[in-house]
Amino acid sequence: MTAGTMPAGSARPALRVAVVGGGPGGLYAAALLARQGHTVEVWERNAPEDTFGFGVVLSDETLGGIERADTVVYAALGAEFVRWDDIDIVHRGRLLTSGGHGFAALGRRRLLEILHERCAGLGVTLRFRTGAPAAAVLAASYDLVVAADGVHSATRQSGAAHFRPTLTGGQCRYIWLAADFAFDAFRFEIAETEHGVMQLHAYPYSADGSTVIVEMHERVWRAAGFDLCDEAESAARCAKIFGEALRGRPLHGNRSAWTEFRTVVNERWSHGNVVLLGDAAHTAHFSIGSGTKLAVEDALALAEAVAAEPDVPAALAAYESARRPAVASTQRAAAASMRWFEELAGYVDQPARQFAFNLLTRSRRVTHDNLRLRDERFTRAVERDFGCPDEHTPPMFTPLKLRGLTLRNRVVVSPMDMYSAQDGDGTPGDFHLVHLGARALGGAALVMTEMVCVSPEGRITPGCTGLYTAEQAAAWTRIADFVHACAPGTAIGVQLGHSGRKGSTRLMWEGMDDPLPEGNWPVAAASALPYRPGVSAVPRAMTPEDLASVRSDFAAAAVRAADCGFDLLELHCAHGYLLSGFLSPLTNHRTDAYGGPLENRLRFPLEVFDAVRAVWPDDRPMTVRISATDWAPGGTSAQDAVDIAAAFAAHGADAIDVSTGQVVADEAPEYGRSYQTPYADRIRGAVGVPVIAVGAISSWDDVNSLLLAGRADLCAVGRPHLYDPHWTLHAAADQSYEGPAAPWPAPYRAGSRKPPTGRG
Repeated sequence: MTAGTMPAGSARPALRVAVVGGGPGGLYAAALLARQGHTVEVWERNAPEDTFGFGVVLSDETLGGIERADTVVYAALGAEFVRWDDIDIVHRGRLLTSGGHGFAALGRRRLLEILHERCAGLGVTLRFRTGAPAAAVLAASYDLVVAADGVHSATRQSGAAHFRPTLTGGQCRYIWLAADFAFDAFRFEIAETEHGVMQLHAYPYSADGSTVIVEMHERVWRAAGFDLCDEAESAARCAKIFGEALRGRPLHGNRSAWTEFRTVVNERWSHGNVVLLGDAAHTAHFSIGSGTKLAVEDALALAEAVAAEPDVPAALAAYESARRPAVASTQRAAAASMRWFEELAGYVDQPARQFAFNLLTRSRRVTHDNLRLRDERFTRAVERDFGCPDEHTPPMFTPLKLRGLTLRNRVVVSPMDMYSAQDGDGTPGDFHLVHLGARALGGAALVMTEMVCVSPEGRITPGCTGLYTAEQAAAWTRIADFVHACAPGTAIGVQLGHSGRKGSTRLMWEGMDDPLPEGNWPVAAASALPYRPGVSAVPRAMTPEDLASVRSDFAAAAVRAADCGFDLLELHCAHGYLLSGFLSPLTNHRTDAYGGPLENRLRFPLEVFDAVRAVWPDDRPMTVRISATDWAPGGTSAQDAVDIAAAFAAHGADAIDVSTGQVVADEAPEYGRSYQTPYADRIRGAVGVPVIAVGAISSWDDVNSLLLAGRADLCAVGRPHLYDPHWTLHAAADQSYEGPAAPWPAPYRAGSRKPPTGRG
């Protein structure tokens, strides 16, 4: 068939297609495109029998796509698959099994044979042991060029100016090996050696073969001397370390080498008529599945787009549009999973079941509710270990005690600035009474105020509330009294803060962080550095007299807060406000005792904390909100965040509220579901202090999952409580929970069941 020939059932001329790379993704794309009637040629530099790795795992979703697209390939694969349901996790010699997961795998070599046969049967030209011509040469001779040439893609490299790739290395080294017997489950095993923690990932791919991946942090890899081992010695040593799991049997390689995983991201997947597919376009860490799975799904999407669109440019745009969201989601999950294994040493001291649950939910793709459906017995056991009072009480409705305050559940309404103080004098009014009162009636254990400013100069905007006058204190007392009287059992907390260099700005909806057009007040900060150079006011670098005055302002506000009846006080040391500005090396350039090393940068925030703790009632807890990363080079490091949290805990903080960012204007956050939770998790594990997790926690299932995994003690949920003030009560109703941790206010009990919708 030539370029002008019409594919069967098509109104368009057939395409001449060049595929660079004969791995599963390239071969399957070739088969699907040839099946549409296009002329396809494949270049593969290796021999047909050559393959790297051993087994391939495919999901039911991927198999469903294959079945719909090509029943011949689906039937051939189905005859070869090894299937199993269990995941075995071995933690300090204890085997825990979770079932109901559903896996299908086959040998990589057999997969290639099936695809070779299918391509040959469809008339695809397969060129083995032959390097492909340059992408530019192919692009000039063919209508479509599919670059499936892997993680080291020469096509991507030659077109880097257009594809704009980013390759990010991980912190671990791993090696693909094989065992000549079949594990009866997907097995994760931890080895705590004299050099550090090592992990084994293993799964069967045939009746007599299993893939075995051994992974460890690079510092452990070097300490153990694996950097000096060849393939045979590496296999022998790994077999000895994991001898019990392998039943004393050997491991062998297949041109196996210790590798650093590289995450590949491209800003664009196509240029002209050249398109990237599989690892050439994107990679996802092997711990959440198979790169082959992603490549096969790419092939399905590309073929579908070519069939549906009028020309190649439209097809490539449609392909990328269809696949990008799914790939981005997978890469976020993979990044979370990879990071979990990189930080594995911080989890091994967890109790066995909690460790297993943490491992199973590490990527956030498997959740508490999902796992309960798969294996209720295992999940119930984890819940009992956590302390759920009974099998009818979800984890989020388990009480927590901080000093003399017992929180009836684990949900916090986040501090959220409302910018609605009446008459611009910092006094909360009816809006705040209704806003906070409504959320207090909504079931959360703790409702937090917005950042309440300790002085007129400490406000962010004219609409920010304060606690520096008797009138403000009286207004806050009215609100606290309402919560205690009308929502008994609900605690109300106050967050005290000072805007620092981010003050004297407009209301959020008038221009966030934009200076006031008039009526400005002077701003002060650790150093004379504006938040937005050329836009924001240049702050005054604080003098010793300024520091003393601010300490006094915080202490005076804390006394008023205690008199108002607040149950908990949080010190705001995050988001680039005054105290946060002292902590970050990006905003603190002082050369006195309050600048330089972290110990000095901590000095003033700790002085303020001590001044507040000294006047705050001893039986009432204090928390501290920090930004655990600045999302900017040279900012607060992961170790800095741990050290900051440890310092506040040593001074008496009862919990650390772990947020991130908003410290510098040119930050680059990595947004995503529960994206700030890993920082809370790290602090909890390293410091042993209770933590409040925040940041895009939007479902009760996420809350339950984070708590059971030991990543958080409380979850602060903000925007969902703006969408639904009764979010917590509705979470209870959705889980059929009617216990004491989420009581419906008497006037609302008639609404405790979701009303029917429509005719049903």
